[in-house]
Parts: sequence; C-alpha cells; structure tokens
Amino acid sequence: MIDVFPVRAFKDNYIWVIHNQRFAAIVDPGDEAPVIAFLRQQKLQPVAILCTHHHHDHTGGNVALQQMFSVPIYGPANETIPGLTHPLKEEDTLQLEELAIELTVLEVPGHTAGHIAYYGHGRLFCGDTLFACGCGRVFEGSAQQMHHSLSKLAALPDDTLVYCAHEYTWTNIRFAKAVDPGNPALNELEAEAEKRLARHMPTLPTHMAIEKAVNPFLRCSQPAIIHSASQYVRQQLSDPVSVFTVIRNWKNHF
Repeated sequence: MIDVFPVRAFKDNYIWVIHNQRFAAIVDPGDEAPVIAFLRQQKLQPVAILCTHHHHDHTGGNVALQQMFSVPIYGPANETIPGLTHPLKEEDTLQLEELAIELTVLEVPGHTAGHIAYYGHGRLFCGDTLFACGCGRVFEGSAQQMHHSLSKLAALPDDTLVYCAHEYTWTNIRFAKAVDPGNPALNELEAEAEKRLARHMPTLPTHMAIEKAVNPFLRCSQPAIIHSASQYVRQQLSDPVSVFTVIRNWKNHF
C-alpha cells in the first residue's frame, strides 16, 4: 500500500515522501533535516531521490541525503542537479522495485528549461510547473513552452492526484477569482482551502478534474478567461498562448 506524505520545509515547500511503511522515495528534498527526521520517526529506508528541477529549494538536501543513505538521484538530463546519478528525459520510466511502482517522465519546460514531472499510479509529481489553482513563474522557458507543458499535464486522467511543491493554493484562488469571477467552483474551493489551512493541514494534493474546472492557466481557451485577459490589456485576444502570457504577467503583479 503506497502512501504519500508531505514533509514541510522552508516557508511553504512540500517535500513529498512516497512510501510503503518500509521503503521511501523522496521528491524534491530542498532541505535534508526534516526529511531525515521523518524517515527516522517512521523507520523508513530511502531508496531514491526524485528531482523535478534544479532550484535550490528542491535540491539543497540531495548531497547530504545521498551521503547518509547512498541512494540514487534521478532528475532532468538537461539541468545541473546536485549528486545526479540518473539523468532523465521524456518518456523514460523509473522502476522503484522496493515500492512496486513505475513512474513515467514528462518533460514540462517553462519554469526552468529542463523541468520534468513524474507520473504513475494515478499520481503526478509536478514540482513548480502546475500548482493548485495556479502555475509556476516562467523563469527560463517561454510562455509558449509553459502553456504547452500545462496542456500536457491537463491531458492526464481527471482522477489524477496532483502533488505540487508549494502551498500556494489560497493566494492562487484569490487571483483566479479576479480572472474568473463568475466561476462558482472557486468559492467552494476557497472555503475548503480556508478550512484546511485553519487546521494546519495541506490543501494538497489536488485533482486534475478540479484544476480543469478552476485553474485559469488551464482554461485559456474559455470565453471568461479570454474576456478578462483582453480587458486587462485593453485589446482583444484570441489565441490561448496570448491569453496565458497576459494572465501569467497579471499574476506576477497581483
């Protein structure tokens, strides 16, 4: 039986630990200390580190964990990942035998040039590409790349559980309501997020079906999103990439 536990790090990072009560794989360990504490508390033996991109808050604990546990480190082939032993590219598969799981690699550039995601067993570990009700900033790629990457993730089954790397849900909902004020699903999501946060519980994982209903960055072809983006720049927009570019810039300054 596979479980996925959120280990909190820094201000709002989640380091996801995939485990079966005996073995564990660690996704994006920006800080080794809380990971080591959780592994010891739960008596788990790590068997792999999975990195989605090179940013320090996702890789800062790699080397210390590798030295302590002698685990392989998987990550994007097109980025410099500390301690990387297994570079990955589109459609590569990982067989984590101790956990009896197989994960497929999806290249999702935009936030960084070589960003990847891991998908399998109804779960998506997407780093900083897709967030609950939002998406990552476009740092190294282009808006077109990021839109394509998000479209690739949105094509996954509706029941996919989405494990993002940051607790940004509440602020993302506030922005989404500005872009899509007539969407009643956002009010429901906001109420649920506020309840969970008040109890100091994660708002994640989210579901792909929910994201397709509320996330403006996945809905750039929808009339409501096109209308809001066009109003924001005071010119009529039509193609989804232009709409995405506008609302991503809007979010940057929201």
